[in-house]
Amino acid sequence: MSEDLRHECGIAALYWLNKPAGSQGPASRLVQNGDVVPLLPGVLLDLQNRGQLAGGVSSYNPNRASLIQTFKDIGTVSEAFRMSHPSKHAAILQRLSGPAAIGHTRYATCGVDLVSHAQPFERHHGRRWKWFAFAFNGQLANYAALRQALLARQHYHCTQNTDTEIIMHQLSYRLRGDKRPDLPAVMKSLARQFDGAYNLAFIDAMGDMFIARDALGFRPLCWGVQGRLFAAASESVALANLGFSDIRHLEPGMMAVVRKGRLSFVRFAPCRREAHCFFEWVYFANVASVIDGTSVYVSRSRAGQRLAELEDQPIGDDCIVVPVPDTAKAAADAFAFRLGVPSVEGLIRNRYVGRTFILGSDTRQVSARRKYTPLPAVLAGKRVFLVEDSIVRSTTLAALADQIRRRGGAREVHVRVACPPIVSPCFYGIDMSTLGELFAPRFVGRRYRGPLDDRTATRMAKALGVHSLRYLTVPDMEQCIRIGSERLCLGCVMGQYPTPWGDIHLRRAKRKFRDGAETARTYES
Repeated sequence: MSEDLRHECGIAALYWLNKPAGSQGPASRLVQNGDVVPLLPGVLLDLQNRGQLAGGVSSYNPNRASLIQTFKDIGTVSEAFRMSHPSKHAAILQRLSGPAAIGHTRYATCGVDLVSHAQPFERHHGRRWKWFAFAFNGQLANYAALRQALLARQHYHCTQNTDTEIIMHQLSYRLRGDKRPDLPAVMKSLARQFDGAYNLAFIDAMGDMFIARDALGFRPLCWGVQGRLFAAASESVALANLGFSDIRHLEPGMMAVVRKGRLSFVRFAPCRREAHCFFEWVYFANVASVIDGTSVYVSRSRAGQRLAELEDQPIGDDCIVVPVPDTAKAAADAFAFRLGVPSVEGLIRNRYVGRTFILGSDTRQVSARRKYTPLPAVLAGKRVFLVEDSIVRSTTLAALADQIRRRGGAREVHVRVACPPIVSPCFYGIDMSTLGELFAPRFVGRRYRGPLDDRTATRMAKALGVHSLRYLTVPDMEQCIRIGSERLCLGCVMGQYPTPWGDIHLRRAKRKFRDGAETARTYES
């Protein structure tokens, strides 16, 4: 993808159970003396695509004074855990050693890039069940309302403008009192309050742990057991690379609970419908992952095949297919194979240039020239089919198309997009929450429900500076993912949101866009 969409985040959990809950395997054999912490940085590395701003781990160890120990820092997992400095890395692991741990990699759709905003969040307390740490993946659409309600109580104060802090206070409130609470009851109570996407990994100073997936299943969450090792992660690739083969997906509204070293599964909220984020398959997830039974690679490959079936441009020896690195490659290769056209790397990505998504539009164009280098030896004189997984803001893509023509010498540029137009904001964890920042709403009407007509596509192509433009439709996307639209969140492609606060925010976003008052993320107001 030419724009680096920001998404919040990746979570993981490991627990060395009291007794075997499955057959021994490669992953469980890696654990030495019941210490699971050395495995966790590797798991987080495989979730790095979900967050590169910060990384952290909280562990439980009954044999140290600090029953819960948390380490977190700014940077990639390798940087945060000093993995290129063996002695420093070993010292961190030694300090964190224990039979249970949770981990997190962070992007930020809320808050700023400070170590205090990195996760897991730890809340210290003298009473052990009230001393806990947790990691969070998602976005609470109603977090501003929850924050206001919290501050309306006597003597409450928030130090951060993040939904993660609100979740910490909500958890703390439900863990109050002199009687140790039931963790499924805590989650059941939270589910009645929360609107939006929330996957949680929780551990307390009693040695209890849970992982939970919201009742709509917005974000992926999977788990596996080998011998005494229980493991969970946002994506299957992290568990597969650890050595798990029997990897299962936690159902929406379910939680895996470890209490007194024993694993059980409990439903904390009814799943009346599912609303999986289709962007997981299109862009966010590791291409090697399987999400809710569907391979990310295969779904992207099907998208390319479908684009080829729709192709109406004449195909000749002067045609080439160029993927926008890196997430569009599977679609581009399938598109090219179906058409009998070479798929070539006409754009080389400089992986050491910072993210263009967080820059202003003018700076983003300059950064795009540094981030992607067109190859004249490949592009000169060619009719280029530039395959992109999605178009959100378009600034970087327009700059890329211009480079392919001017620097690369391409004769024509035709853009093919492996998902529908993004016509509405996201309020569930993707950092695109205002209408004004999006490309497609400038061209489609307020009553747009798809598909895109040829006249509108021509206008959009002209704005991008390309010869033609084609998107997939929502029915196309259903066929590629093999999940029906009734089980997907279609907020950003249809303006139809699966929760009440999604609809509330859309009305606010439209009003702000009309009044020219888009000064902050919609869900923060």
